[in-house]
Amino acid sequence: MDNEDILFMRRAIELSRASVKSGGGPFGALIVKEGVIIAEGSNCVTKHHDPTAHAEIVAIREAAGKLNAFDLSGCVIYSSCEPCPMCLGAIYWAHLDKLFYGNTKTDAHDIGFDDSFIYRELDLSPDKRQLHMTQMLADEAILAFREWTEKLDKTEY
Repeated sequence: MDNEDILFMRRAIELSRASVKSGGGPFGALIVKEGVIIAEGSNCVTKHHDPTAHAEIVAIREAAGKLNAFDLSGCVIYSSCEPCPMCLGAIYWAHLDKLFYGNTKTDAHDIGFDDSFIYRELDLSPDKRQLHMTQMLADEAILAFREWTEKLDKTEY
């Protein structure tokens, strides 16, 4: 961690505080490539009526659009808080090189943002989860997977 990392983290924290002032949740994130901020995001869940509009997701979407790429290798994300399971999954899928964060998931839990139930649910088999899950039409659904496997000109990710 160097002085540049500290400045970028402070910006993520500024975004989280601005989000609170504008009616959003207390979360901010930014994505940096080669020392330049390429995307910023703050929590827009209630503002956009979108449960996926977490700061990290907003920043990832903006960065991917600006770079015209789904692979954000070479980029670093700074988040005001340790990411929830959804955001952490998105960070992995985006192939970001590093994650720096401020508050912990315990800090988030302490103010009412508790993701521990998701971690517990993921450890359970689908038939034991609170969300009722039923597999159906597997013999039809598998056709798309077969077509993907056979496709020669696909873009893998």
